[in-house]
Amino acid sequence: MNLTTAASLPKPAPRASDPATLAGEIIERLTYRIGKNAAAAKAHDWLAASILVVRDRIIDSWIASTQETYEAGAKRVYYLSLEFLIGRLMRDAVSNLGLMEAMREALSSLGVDIDLIRELEPDAALGNGGLGRLAACFMESMATVDVPAYGYGIRYVNGMFRQEISDGWQVELPETWLAHGNNWEFERREASYEIGFGGVVELAAADGSGDHARHWKPHDRFIATAYDTPVVGWRGERVNTLRLWTAQPIDPILLDAFNAGDHIGALRESNQAEALTRVLYPADATPAGQELRLRQEYFFSSASLQDITRRHLQYFGDLRTLPDKAAIQLNDTHPAVAVAELMRILIDHHDLGFDEAWDVTRRTFSYTNHTLLPEALESWPVPLFERLLPRHMQLVYAINAKLLIEARKDRGFDDGAISAISLIDEGGDRRVRMGNLAFAGSHSVNGVSALHTELMKETVFADLHKLYPDRINNKTNGITPRRWLMQCNPGLTSLLREAIGDAFLDDAEALQALKPFAEDSAFQEKFAAVKRANKVVLSNLLRDRMGLKIDPDALFDTQIKRIHEYKRQLLNIVEAVALYDQIRSHPERDWVPRVKLFGGKAAPSYHNAKLIIKLANDVARVINHDPAVQGMLKVAFVPNYNVSLAEIMMPAADLSEQISTAGMEASGTGNMKFALNGALTIGTLDGANVEMRDHVGAENIKIFGLTAAQVSEWRSGGYQPRKVIEASRELSQALSAIQSGVFSPDDRDRYRDLIQGLYDHDWFMVAADFDAYHAAQRELDTLWGDQPQWRAQAIRNVAGMGWFSSDRTIRQYASEIWKVL
Repeated sequence: MNLTTAASLPKPAPRASDPATLAGEIIERLTYRIGKNAAAAKAHDWLAASILVVRDRIIDSWIASTQETYEAGAKRVYYLSLEFLIGRLMRDAVSNLGLMEAMREALSSLGVDIDLIRELEPDAALGNGGLGRLAACFMESMATVDVPAYGYGIRYVNGMFRQEISDGWQVELPETWLAHGNNWEFERREASYEIGFGGVVELAAADGSGDHARHWKPHDRFIATAYDTPVVGWRGERVNTLRLWTAQPIDPILLDAFNAGDHIGALRESNQAEALTRVLYPADATPAGQELRLRQEYFFSSASLQDITRRHLQYFGDLRTLPDKAAIQLNDTHPAVAVAELMRILIDHHDLGFDEAWDVTRRTFSYTNHTLLPEALESWPVPLFERLLPRHMQLVYAINAKLLIEARKDRGFDDGAISAISLIDEGGDRRVRMGNLAFAGSHSVNGVSALHTELMKETVFADLHKLYPDRINNKTNGITPRRWLMQCNPGLTSLLREAIGDAFLDDAEALQALKPFAEDSAFQEKFAAVKRANKVVLSNLLRDRMGLKIDPDALFDTQIKRIHEYKRQLLNIVEAVALYDQIRSHPERDWVPRVKLFGGKAAPSYHNAKLIIKLANDVARVINHDPAVQGMLKVAFVPNYNVSLAEIMMPAADLSEQISTAGMEASGTGNMKFALNGALTIGTLDGANVEMRDHVGAENIKIFGLTAAQVSEWRSGGYQPRKVIEASRELSQALSAIQSGVFSPDDRDRYRDLIQGLYDHDWFMVAADFDAYHAAQRELDTLWGDQPQWRAQAIRNVAGMGWFSSDRTIRQYASEIWKVL
């Protein structure tokens, strides 16, 4: 049956969603889908049955959304991302459908607590940090603002690792989120595509013009099969699709080899297929790791494009109209190989000429850049790229020739500019620049904050910007207020509804109505009570998980994000050591009780990042066991930071640490989540901090340190960090203590090289910004002592954060880039 026939069939009546009906359906699913009766059911059985009941209601809207898009011939958005950090889905879906109270009552009537069973849902390990969480927020917002969309990624079996801390060190363990299946997803066997690697490119017979078609004959071939997860928008009016690919071998077992005794060789294809979708970001410090990562990126890009072009041909018949009906967004450089893949599909399989294919490709793709770090703009060794993707290498060279001829002949670019825009980096071992490929192959290239976008024009894409001056634009990131306020902070949500009504539930910018309440003492007391209740929840969690007792009345100072030197967890730790020394040296002062909380994962091959985690734990061990500072300072590194943990830590935070080296953080979204939940921000003028200052008011955010321009000037002007360190008593003493082994008596040289790096080059300006950071922290101590003023500033932060909704961001993408609204 096709969609045309299906459209003529009667649509099912809306399902009743009263508590009695829901309870009956839960028992029915428990019995006939789980195979248990209520007396024998365990908590995970109740969870599975509840998900199935909710899922049925989603499916009705899902099918209707797909049908309406088809009938309208509407343009679709396709969001390609190697990460989707979606987190747990049950609360998100139930809340967006407006079923939370009905489900709570239904389960309660069966003797089940919804809050307990939803904690058993695995936290999907499909992302690493901000980029993946942004993709998840965007998918939810696209459904909310009625943009027809598919998200495309990989169905990682283990995904990002589960982090444990052993003797202070990060230990990476498999994250087994799929061990017991996934009740949210649907296998789509009909959406299966062959993906190839290696092999040779052959010439077909010449056509009448004498041109030879190219035919790629891969050596390794796999099957990509789709698994679909519905993504529910606010109030359930649209449901979009997250389509994730899993890899399967064409021949699961080579029986001849197996029967001949070659048991390992017989499973070679199965093992290779399994490796493709096993983990997110395999360590690429080795050639094998680099090859696997490139294979992953091509695997999901090719499967997605084959799916997109198949759907377009099914509905519209001619790929020349692809840009009119499909907008493909590349989320960073990971799917950039899709540019060459679409060219291959158009030229080799649908007989478009090169120029026509290039026009279709560029009008279809748009590219979001997320970093100014040159090493994060992926590039691949030419021999590796050519061996794995020989036809794509030919097309990259052809695209590059077109690009460079245009720049040289039409625009008069000199050798330096030509070298900068080339898709091939000739500076050393030749490499394919994926950022340049994504830029060249897209009609739109956007940054993710105002500062980041301007710096893109001046740094990583300066020459490409000169070649295409109208291509770069800004789309400042946002977060979904459903998950990051309404769901994770129900106490604050209830208080806001009581104060300003329900308008902000549908339009986050209505939070501006909260501003007059900032000075209202009665509202302040209620606001503080909500914050303290959230802090008690976190305190209990840390006690249960880590055996750590913390005072919920202390200032909770929180830095939770990916561990990287530019994010400067090291600056925070060094300042904690300086504060520790001050408290011990001056016990007579009225110190503000402070709890410094850290969380985040370090890439397995990133030595310094893992060393910073160890340092945080070493410092915590010493400080937390010193009776001289008891009640005044505690430090904790909370293991296995993920979405679910963020949903507890962010509502409990008093102070949000956004202290990256200015000019290096593209945007940040954690900064937005903290502020939306009533935390003050201490940060540099970096990423979206700049715009947050504008929206919440400069007096309600604590900015310190060098600006991006000053960082650049210092780096190019002969910055001598040793002199800066020696001129700062607090900094020099703190660094000396760390370097000499005060916090690592079992290995006094553990941090010698890490600290010596600050003396020798300090690329991330830890020493340069230390004194300003330390002074800003003491100013915040003073502000904490004036609780009415602290609360007023926190309330103004909540009121000013509505603009940072991902709904606003998506509307801008939709109208200005995708042209779908």
